[in-house]
Amino acid sequence: MSETTAQHTVPAPSTERAEPAAPSAYPGAAPAAAAMTAHLPQHGDRDSDHERSRPRQADILRAIGETGFRFVRSDQSLYAVPVDGGPIARPIRSKAGGGGTGSLRQCLIREYVRSTGRTPSQGCIADAMAALEAIALDSPNQDIFLRIAPDPVDKWTTWLDLGHPDGTSVCIEPGSWSVIAPDPIDGPLWRRSRLLREMPIPVRPAGGWQHGVELLRQVLPMSTASYPMAVAWLLAALRPNMPRPVAYLTGEQGTGKSTGGRMMLRLVDGIDAHLRSVPKTEDDLAVTTAAGWCLALDNLSGIPGWLSNFLSRVVTGDAQTKRELFSDDDVVVLLYQRPVLLTGIDVGALQGDLAERMLPIQLEPITGKQRRTERNLWEVYGKTQPEILGGLLDLAALVWQKIPEAEDQLTKRPRMADWAEMLWALDEVTGWSTLATYTGAQDALIDDVIDGDPVATSVLRWATSHPSPWTWEGPAAQLLDLLQPPPATDKDWPRTPAVLSSRLQHAAPALRRRGVDVRKLQRTKTGRPLRISTHPTAPDN
Repeated sequence: MSETTAQHTVPAPSTERAEPAAPSAYPGAAPAAAAMTAHLPQHGDRDSDHERSRPRQADILRAIGETGFRFVRSDQSLYAVPVDGGPIARPIRSKAGGGGTGSLRQCLIREYVRSTGRTPSQGCIADAMAALEAIALDSPNQDIFLRIAPDPVDKWTTWLDLGHPDGTSVCIEPGSWSVIAPDPIDGPLWRRSRLLREMPIPVRPAGGWQHGVELLRQVLPMSTASYPMAVAWLLAALRPNMPRPVAYLTGEQGTGKSTGGRMMLRLVDGIDAHLRSVPKTEDDLAVTTAAGWCLALDNLSGIPGWLSNFLSRVVTGDAQTKRELFSDDDVVVLLYQRPVLLTGIDVGALQGDLAERMLPIQLEPITGKQRRTERNLWEVYGKTQPEILGGLLDLAALVWQKIPEAEDQLTKRPRMADWAEMLWALDEVTGWSTLATYTGAQDALIDDVIDGDPVATSVLRWATSHPSPWTWEGPAAQLLDLLQPPPATDKDWPRTPAVLSSRLQHAAPALRRRGVDVRKLQRTKTGRPLRISTHPTAPDN
């Protein structure tokens, strides 16, 4: 094509003021914007008097922010909440926004363009944002939540953010639930991120919670024992500030672990939520964990030590501090306590802390007659997901009603007592035996922990070779000489007494469950001796 034929005619800009593209998104800001822009000249008007008398762009933007939003503080961060909008809090410092709701900066620019037909300069935007941030320093404290929130008044009531732009949520009360937008003043405020996906509006199943959760079983080939545990984990994901076990979907090749994991995840974390691979660094994983509600990792073939420690902290709650970008001494604190879901055929040896927090969910093999196409499976799931969610909410309301009784009725609690109380309440409502199943699975995982640790295996074999009760005391150096490493464990066997002592401290909880008590005694002039003793039955933990 010649240079002449490649030319295009560019239309001249119109001299008429453009009409606003849409009505104001923030009615409270519209009067202020209109008042401050009433004397703006037309696009083609270059009258110097108009130029001198019109308000600065920064002042107009600031007025839009002050009248259209109120400001709150949460965890030392500043947020803007629409005066006439939904209960969505936007970080003042954010530039990109998240979850489709837009940042405060974007909202101000949009309102300015709609009111004036002009585009504000970057310098004026920066001036307005700096002024609004300074004004927000005097704002009151109000908690901001991601996906799940406790009710500010009733501690047994919880809220679920469906991720819709208008803040539509589910209020789960003891005995009932309803779809409603929380009051921005008295109810919970939500924050959004790009990982927060929309959830469908739940539908109450005609057959009650039984029909709703049975629909899930029709698309997930779980074993009879694992199905109630999967439901229990989903219910725990609807409760805030609660330690929950790590759901671990396992099964042989072809059992649909990844598909099943996505289906469970999308019931509590949005229609388009995805499983992820393990990042290379803990910092990357911490950022991802803090930005979303559920942490879901796919196709694990092993859990390295750093990941085991990280997952244990995610379950119980943790805070990670990082230096803020482009600053010398400011820090960013990442707070998270999240539901965790893993998939894999075999994650290998588990460390004791993580093993006691694992919830194995076994998937059954799929026969040729049972196997469906991916397209058909997701079509069925998409049609039934609102009813499945409604069934879970029906069951959650009944379980929430029973949980207050668990404190008096439950006489023995395993680790993560809040989880145990919820299982007790679930069993009371359904007639299941999830609490017994969970404690039994924990006992089986202890054997896996010991089998995967050559030090624990050697100590258990050596200690139980003596008639019980039996006690040995001595330094770690002497114990290192007495123990015999299992075959083919040269690389994992401790070379120094200090390493042996540290490994024993990690293995002590699992060994205690098998009747072998390992303790460090008070330090003496020659060092800190160890005591290893056996007893006929394992003490309660």
